[in-house]
Amino acid sequence: MAGHSKWANIQHRKGRQDAARSKLFSKLAKEITVAAKMGDPDPDKNPRLRLAVKEAKSQSVPKDVIDRAIKKSQGGDAENYEEIRYEGYGPNGVAVIVEAMTDNRNRTASSVRSTFGKNGGNLGETGSVSFMFDRKGQVIYPASAGDAEDVLMAAIEAGAEDVESGEEWHVVWCADTDLAEVSTKLEEQLGESESTKLVWRPQNTTELGLEDMQKLMKLIDALEDDDDVQTVTANFETSDEVMAAL
Repeated sequence: MAGHSKWANIQHRKGRQDAARSKLFSKLAKEITVAAKMGDPDPDKNPRLRLAVKEAKSQSVPKDVIDRAIKKSQGGDAENYEEIRYEGYGPNGVAVIVEAMTDNRNRTASSVRSTFGKNGGNLGETGSVSFMFDRKGQVIYPASAGDAEDVLMAAIEAGAEDVESGEEWHVVWCADTDLAEVSTKLEEQLGESESTKLVWRPQNTTELGLEDMQKLMKLIDALEDDDDVQTVTANFETSDEVMAAL
C-alpha cells in the first residue's frame, strides 16, 4: 500500500498555486451551494456537503463565505446548476477530464470545445477517456502528519485502500463512496487534512518533457480559468526538474 505518487503531488502542488484565490473560492462556494441544494443544508446530514465544506476550509475559505453559500442554496433565487463532464485529449495524446457546473450548457460546451481547440487538444465524446481513470476518494496530509508507517496504519484502520507517501505528502486513497467515513476517521487520528475530495485517478500516466508539459499546462490553465469549470484532471507525470522549470 505504499509508494510515491508523483502524479498526485503534481496535481496537489498545482492546485495550491492556482492563479486567483477568489476564483478558487468561487468554485468551492458553488460546490457547497449545489451540494446543499441537492440534499440537507446541514453538513452532518449531507455527506457531499460535509466534504465540500471540509475542502473549502482546507483551502482557507472564510467561514462567512461558506455560510453564505449554504444559505444561498435555500433561497428561491438560487441558480440551477447542471453538472457536466467533458472528455478529450491534450497535447501529446494526454487524456483530460473536465468537470463543470453550469446554468447554460451551450455556453459552457462552446467555451470548453474552443479552449481545447486553441491549445492543441481535441474534445471527445463522453466516455472517450474516462475509462482510463478510476473515481476515487483522495485525502492528502503533509509529511509532518506522521511517518509513512503510522499514516499507513491509520489509513488501514479508517478503511482506506491505498497510501502513497513521498517527501512532501501522504496521499490516502479510498473508494469514492467511502470518502466521508474514511476522512472522518483519519481526522480523529491525524488531525485536519490538507485536502479531501473526489478525484479521477489515472490507471496509467504519460511521461512528459518540458515542451509537452508547457503545452499541457497552457491548456489546463485556460480550462481552469473558465468560471463554469470546477476541476481539470489529466493522466500525465513529469520529473521534478521539469516541474521546477515550468
